[in-house]
Amino acid sequence: MSTISLFSFIYHIFEMGVKEYQYKILVVGDLGTGKTSILKRYIYNTFSSNYKSTIGVDFALKVIQIDPKTIVNLQMWDIAGQERFGNMTRAYYRGAIGAFIVYDVTRPSTFQSVLKWKNDIDAKVELPLAWGGGSIPAILLANKIDQQPNPKSQKEMNEFCTENMFTQWFETSAKENTSIDTATEYLINHIVQLEMSNQSDSEYEVDYSSSSSSKLSLYDNDRPKVHNSSCC
Repeated sequence: MSTISLFSFIYHIFEMGVKEYQYKILVVGDLGTGKTSILKRYIYNTFSSNYKSTIGVDFALKVIQIDPKTIVNLQMWDIAGQERFGNMTRAYYRGAIGAFIVYDVTRPSTFQSVLKWKNDIDAKVELPLAWGGGSIPAILLANKIDQQPNPKSQKEMNEFCTENMFTQWFETSAKENTSIDTATEYLINHIVQLEMSNQSDSEYEVDYSSSSSSKLSLYDNDRPKVHNSSCC
């Protein structure tokens, strides 16, 4: 985008009263569950069977126009699945407002790790107090259904999500582009509804004041910047 067109775009946003949101979304799960493939499919609409394991963290950006007056700047953070990165997740989770937790339907052990990831997120980051606080929305992705059907029934998945406070679940395939867009759209719409239902004139910044805090909280004057810019 040229400088002139960028200024024109910014002018259009303010002139038309467009609301612009910025959200950080985590993509977590065990090693090899397909997190990077999901991110690449959603952001770039590409797929490769030869992605290398993520080391530490990777992230990508995408601008989404939900409707003529609502724009979302999405940051998707792909967190490494190796145990040895567990002590770094507090820094990686900082400022997140939603999460995908991914497991591989061909490897039952990765489903068994889902609650570890959910509990880790719940312990380290929470919604802004202005939104009521509490756990950030988390969606469970049963990935790689192109390789085999999900061994868990719909009833089992529904009950598991309800019991463990997942916002929703989807069966996905990054290879065949199955439900990747649908799952992301669901999460974004859920977050936007939370944002709009608790809207104030305050700005949103992460509170870094206490390094000893057990959680990273997003407070009333720490909200995703707002410019006049689906459960189990």
